[in-house]
Amino acid sequence: MGQVSRGEGVWSIRGSVLGGLGSAESLINTLSFSTQAAVATADGLTVDDIVASQWAILDESESDWKSHASAVAQSIRLIKKRLQWTKLKVRLEMLSFQMEKPDLWDDPVHAGRISREHGSLMGKMKEVNGLEQELIDHIDMIKLAHEENDPDLESESVKALLRMRQSVKEKELEALLAGEHDSCSCYIEVQAGAGGTESMDWAGMVMQMYKMWAQRQGYGVTVVDEMRGEIAGIKRATLKVDGEYAYGYAKAEVGAHRLVRISPFDSAKRRHTSFAAVAVTPILGDGSHHVQINESDLRIERYRSGGAGGQHANVTDSAVRITHIPTGITASCQNERSQHQNKASAMAVLQSRLDQREMARQAQQNAQYTQSLTDNSWGNQIRSYVLHPYRMVKDLRTNYEVSDPDSVLEGEIDDFILSFLTDSMDKENDEA
Repeated sequence: MGQVSRGEGVWSIRGSVLGGLGSAESLINTLSFSTQAAVATADGLTVDDIVASQWAILDESESDWKSHASAVAQSIRLIKKRLQWTKLKVRLEMLSFQMEKPDLWDDPVHAGRISREHGSLMGKMKEVNGLEQELIDHIDMIKLAHEENDPDLESESVKALLRMRQSVKEKELEALLAGEHDSCSCYIEVQAGAGGTESMDWAGMVMQMYKMWAQRQGYGVTVVDEMRGEIAGIKRATLKVDGEYAYGYAKAEVGAHRLVRISPFDSAKRRHTSFAAVAVTPILGDGSHHVQINESDLRIERYRSGGAGGQHANVTDSAVRITHIPTGITASCQNERSQHQNKASAMAVLQSRLDQREMARQAQQNAQYTQSLTDNSWGNQIRSYVLHPYRMVKDLRTNYEVSDPDSVLEGEIDDFILSFLTDSMDKENDEA
């Protein structure tokens, strides 16, 4: 899967407060972005004109500059579509208006959110406008070189346009991850469905699949909490996945995962169907939390960690379970070395779950956030993994399928993720 740039991600929400943007100059600059005339070549050719011209798009190995220009223009149009360009401009103007209010910073938390979103949208708009300008500049340079009969300049300009054609494809992927929290790290929670040892074994396989996927992406992976099955697998587990855009990718995995196989735990060698549920929550940065947790609302329990033992077994009463009394939401951690560390990790998970709950409420049960670990059944299944009588993995939302389940269970789920994100974005734009 193409990688969204880690570190200074173009689409990521800036963590710092962009205080300097709360000025009249900011508003003028923002409005100028949304009302300025389309960028055009010296002879009046715009990106929209290039798209409308339907120049043939040849392989990258071809030297026809029109082919490269057409491919870039098509990519820019797709990026704008995925970013819902018209709505983005309207939202940016609304945010700029809010930032001009003299009482904005009376509520620093709200003001911080407004400022961060404003900075993020400004970054997106500047980036796309920059792509359009770069394309136009390359075309102008190629035409100039041709007019002045300068083959070296023309060749170099065509090569630069080809490099842009290759790099802009990555921007198409980044535009899929333009959600408010997509750039965040996340927690991935896996829970076994009904079915005893068979389902617990399947849940353990799913957890291992995500660990291997995250490692392939270069993310940090930590098992925050794990309740092992009596014989095999897990009853439930929570993974912390650290890395930019971890949530943007992993949110595609929310739902029930169904396994069909000959159970290794059935002496009669019968075929079994098992379910494991997956929930994903973003880890919001400091100052971005939607819920303020009061210590008086918490019930903290300490207990001895369970599991199968081994050299890392926790033999003291250092495991911690925290219950948020008003909502009944719980979080636990038993894998850290001390009670203090377990409490801190459990609090982080609890904060994420409460933030998720509040986001779901604000979004009026938006499906992105409301998929639950309790929906662990036929009705909520998103993917089927069949190991018998044939071998196949199929995503039931997009119909994307592969015939090599082993590679999928070893963490090669990128194509499923991208297929879902692309399909979801296209449906959302069609409905807009």
